[in-house]
Amino acid sequence: MNKNLLVEDLGRKDYKETWDYQETLFQEILDIKIKNRREDAGLQTPNHFLLVEHPHVYTLGKSGDFENLLVSEEYLKKIGASFYKINRGGDITYHGPGQIVGYPILDLENFFTDIHKYLRLLEEMVILTLAEYNIKAERSPGETGVWLDVGTPFARKICAMGVRASRWVTMHGFALNVNADLGYFDNMIPCGIRGKAVTSLNVELGKPQIDLAEVKQKLLKHFAQLFEAGIQQKTEA
Repeated sequence: MNKNLLVEDLGRKDYKETWDYQETLFQEILDIKIKNRREDAGLQTPNHFLLVEHPHVYTLGKSGDFENLLVSEEYLKKIGASFYKINRGGDITYHGPGQIVGYPILDLENFFTDIHKYLRLLEEMVILTLAEYNIKAERSPGETGVWLDVGTPFARKICAMGVRASRWVTMHGFALNVNADLGYFDNMIPCGIRGKAVTSLNVELGKPQIDLAEVKQKLLKHFAQLFEAGIQQKTEA
């Protein structure tokens, strides 16, 4: 089993370009697994972890409701945002500058074969990272992602998650609001859940900006610990 993780920080990159890149990496891993099963080739499968910021974009998961987008696509063009219906689980999500988006493209057979465990560990990675900023984050029963003040009238989501998996290979991932412009969330019903607010780390800390690079390093540290993975940085896409 290969527990090494090849990490790429893509900087700010178009959503569709990044999605296409994910699909390429995802298919490469699937092709190796198919070859191994057909030919008993014994080839190792790689594991990737992409980190990226996207320009303003709304994405709708395969089981999502288009009505959770509260504005027209013409309005989105006016505010410089794009829209895609995509092949992950979950409902509607916003990505934009100031948000750390992570796409682990893993062969889970290198780690464990349990999608629920995978999601819970992604949540735990974020919870442990936020704890380093003295933010008490937690899970909300029945709702994937990471939340603050669960069970109170002030419950608010700080990290959304949605994944796809085939033959135990994962893609898509999580979106953690660090310095996000929360006004863009007003154009949708986040994750299709009515009456729940959204927040960002800088808002919770009362600061104009949080160092994104620092948050990324903390996320990777906790991911490596939780998945017992080795980290290797890749400097170019």
